[in-house]
Amino acid sequence: MSNYEKIEPICICNLFDGTSKYEIPLYQRAYAWEDDQIRDLIEDIDDVDENQDGLRYCLGSLIVSEKDSIYEVIDGQQRLTTLYLLLNILQMPVSKTLSFANRDKSSKALLEIDLILNDFKKLCDDSCYQNEILNGIKLINKYLPCEKRESFIKKLSHVYVYRIPVPKHTDLNHYFEIMNTRGEQLEQTDVLKARLMGYLSNDEKRCAVFAKIWDACSDMTGYVQMHFTPKERNGLFGGGWDNRPHPSYKKGGYKSFVENGGYVREKTIKDIVKDDFRIEKNDGTLEDDKNVRFESVIEFKHFLLHVLKVYVATYMYDDPDNLVARLIDDKKLIENFENVEQKGYLEGRKISANKADFAFSFVICLLRCRFLFDKYIIKREFVDEDKIGAWSLRELKVSGQQSKKKPYYVNTWIQKKHGRDKDRSRRCLMLQAALRVSYTSPKIMHWITDLLIWLIQDDYTNIDLCLNEYETYIESLIQSAVKSDFLEKSDEEKFNMGLKTPHIVFNYLDYQIWKNNRRKFDKFVFEFRNSVEHWYPQNPSKGTFPKWKHEDGVDQFGNLCLVPSNINSSFSNLDPEAKKKTFKEEVAKGSLKLREMAKLTEDAENASLKWKNEACAKHGAKMMKILEHACGCC
Repeated sequence: MSNYEKIEPICICNLFDGTSKYEIPLYQRAYAWEDDQIRDLIEDIDDVDENQDGLRYCLGSLIVSEKDSIYEVIDGQQRLTTLYLLLNILQMPVSKTLSFANRDKSSKALLEIDLILNDFKKLCDDSCYQNEILNGIKLINKYLPCEKRESFIKKLSHVYVYRIPVPKHTDLNHYFEIMNTRGEQLEQTDVLKARLMGYLSNDEKRCAVFAKIWDACSDMTGYVQMHFTPKERNGLFGGGWDNRPHPSYKKGGYKSFVENGGYVREKTIKDIVKDDFRIEKNDGTLEDDKNVRFESVIEFKHFLLHVLKVYVATYMYDDPDNLVARLIDDKKLIENFENVEQKGYLEGRKISANKADFAFSFVICLLRCRFLFDKYIIKREFVDEDKIGAWSLRELKVSGQQSKKKPYYVNTWIQKKHGRDKDRSRRCLMLQAALRVSYTSPKIMHWITDLLIWLIQDDYTNIDLCLNEYETYIESLIQSAVKSDFLEKSDEEKFNMGLKTPHIVFNYLDYQIWKNNRRKFDKFVFEFRNSVEHWYPQNPSKGTFPKWKHEDGVDQFGNLCLVPSNINSSFSNLDPEAKKKTFKEEVAKGSLKLREMAKLTEDAENASLKWKNEACAKHGAKMMKILEHACGCC
């Protein structure tokens, strides 16, 4: 049996059921998890939907070495020990199958856990137990109060870890030293890579191509071309490094970059732990910059789920939501791939009987999507000493010849051939920026999936024939959300939304104001203004001016605006006049709706009262008209 096949998911309820024993070796550090790590673990589990049948939520990995029927824990011992304490506190069936080698106080605490829990107050300062384990028990009780435990126990049956054995005869001390030096734990992405490469284990060259592409795409900084060697770039992307990757292994340069010297056998753990092992460096990984210039809006683990949805839509001709969960939840990465493998069809054959072709066609889809992502979806760009960065929508170009080729970047040209609208790229950037700051959680950034599907559709047909319609498509995604979540609601529903008004509504309104007044607002940028606030407050400071009740209109759209969360607490209870004076600079560079509201509060005498009685309703009607016109609702 290969090591890939030995990787197994284990429900954490069964980790200590007596069938397996775990020992934490002396070269591992002692138990040391504190407040933040324990709280995060409990919150991760608490996010699980206990009512979803078949749900498998991956909590992480456990790297072990099997020896004499005992699993020596190489990586993951902090999480494993915490789970042991957690299950005991919840009074679930737990065998005493976890121990620390040559750490008496730690092992005694685990062995006598029942005694400690029965009389914790008396024993919590007992010097015969490791203090950090006693503190762990205290923190679990703090973050998991009794009233939450019944529901929490139900969620545990959906939570798994992956137990991953290293090959026999591995020098464990050396291996642990490498893991510890890197400061990394094996992530779900690593487990997934091993799983998919296992399907290609009989084809060494395709396995090597898979590894090269996966590793290049997994570095989300910069442009994917720069994560290959020059010879590989020429093979995959042509001499100008800008050819779109081909969907076919036979036609896309994949074979040629293997046959022309790009092929490097994937290193095994046995290779890595040898004394003479050295990391091979790519000359282009950092794009000749000391600092990262381009920063992705998502991480690789989320990108993989977007690509899986694209794969289902374009390779399998199925609705992605039929096979892949709607939320882009990285904790369910492997579960989603398993579901596609078990239920999906590729070219009329079940994927479960055709896993090698699935693995390789997926990695080609990964490269194609990454190329499109880099060129047509916004990034954050940092130039010189800029630490904040700016929204960027650029494509890679090449200057020079042969070995003297150098990359440079220009604004992505979003046109048909001979197109003349030079501002379209800027509008596409602004629309995507509006989406990015509206949907801040990676779990709900569905617009990225939608854009990738549109760009890759029918072998890049939209790019070749109607790229100028890209802007219209991006805007249609926003319009759909604004209409369904706001404009198509009843007047009463809109009136009652108040602070729950979707952020996309405000940001799309700002986009329309910007687009219609380009000269005036040319320097406007979308920022993370992620707090909805009242211009005339709900609760005036110390009763200094009349209160405006909900039923009288304080929550109406005209009285609302977006502000950064770092000023919302001090901003909220002041009257409009005081807000203008106190936050003059923030208002001047704030959202465009906020600037309009401030402009209407000009009258020094009774400005706040006039806003409440007259100006707010007029402003709201004007803003609604702009939205309705933009969405075709009037």
